[in-house]
Amino acid sequence: MQTFFTPEQLEDPGLARANKILRSCVHCGMCTATCPTYQVLGDELDSPRGRIYLIKDMLESGRPADARTVHHIDRCLSCLACTTTCPSGVDYMHLVDQARAYIEKTYKRPVMDRMLRSVLAWIIPYPGRFRLSLRLARLGRPFKALMPDKRLRAMLDMAPDRLPKPSPNDKPQTFSVPERKARVALMTGCAQKALDTDINDATIRLLTRLGVEIVVPEGMGCCGALTHHMGREAQAHASAAQNIGAFMREARGDGLDAIIINTSGCGTTVKDYGDMFRHNPLAEDAAAVSGLARDVTEFLAAFGIPEAQGGLRVAYHAACSLQHGQKIKDAPKDLLRRAGFEVVEPTDSHLCCGSAGTYNLMQPEISAELKARKVATLEARAPQVIAAGNIGCMVQIGSGTDVPVVHTVELLDWALGGPKPAKMSG
Repeated sequence: MQTFFTPEQLEDPGLARANKILRSCVHCGMCTATCPTYQVLGDELDSPRGRIYLIKDMLESGRPADARTVHHIDRCLSCLACTTTCPSGVDYMHLVDQARAYIEKTYKRPVMDRMLRSVLAWIIPYPGRFRLSLRLARLGRPFKALMPDKRLRAMLDMAPDRLPKPSPNDKPQTFSVPERKARVALMTGCAQKALDTDINDATIRLLTRLGVEIVVPEGMGCCGALTHHMGREAQAHASAAQNIGAFMREARGDGLDAIIINTSGCGTTVKDYGDMFRHNPLAEDAAAVSGLARDVTEFLAAFGIPEAQGGLRVAYHAACSLQHGQKIKDAPKDLLRRAGFEVVEPTDSHLCCGSAGTYNLMQPEISAELKARKVATLEARAPQVIAAGNIGCMVQIGSGTDVPVVHTVELLDWALGGPKPAKMSG
């Protein structure tokens, strides 16, 4: 793609990087075939190629973002299916991240948009606040019809009927083992701690049974993904810096073989800390943390698990952040098969379920269409259980089907001696 940045503009490292990314795009349009929003809407500006044109025009001109550009950038899921498809290796992830940060700095959103985005950024990264908000949303559900905005109604619908009690395992502590084969830190997540405590509990049981010592670091918090994808760089970087400090204290103390992450959306962001802080005094530590970060299935595939007899037919849903963001495609399925499960996949396994962080709250109509499509293709495989590696996907898909939806690690834990997942016992 031809670009027209001035020499003065290219002195800015951010614009120089954007220029390099833009120039790598050859207009081929292969990304449109795997872009969920283009599949639903059929609008060129709701495809990666169309959004790239909008971003190019916005950054080249140096003008503030306009409503049309914001509208189409906001409708991007950041599923990154386009990066898997792109034959030219266009770094769309970092380009759209830069565009969102630019929008946040230069565009004044309507009042309701500003309020909703601020509320989400203030609540979801903090488990205590998020848990309280879910309880209040449940109480407010009978008044849903009175809500003036469809996004507010979507937020009320998100609240589960029951919330688990906080797990004592999520508190800072060390889970020791008799004969230590590895030592890892566990990122416990933020929304996950409020919505589903079984995932961390199963991770701890499984890893310690395999001889892995686990530390839940003091001072660890939200990974920063949610605010990062809103373009709120300062808030996202503050969250990331807090985690970098927490993990590096452990790495410099008793040492770490890995940082285990069982929410793939978080994993994609933590693995990008090195890039996020490349011009920051924390660059070296950030790169070290990114280098240690492992999805739980990525770690288990390299560490090894014994064979077992799981016996059930499992439909595996590949979270976008895992298959496209982290390029981890086979490890979860191979582990499930080794544990004795029959693994099947939907025909549209490359497409997003519509969760995408806060997307199902901010773009409820598109999200609902993507959920319906995903649920239909999963149920078409007649599974006894659906497995996924990301809490957002689990909540999204679970709200549209009666088939139990569990985390991959819950099934592995069960097959290797742990309890049957509670979600399968109802």
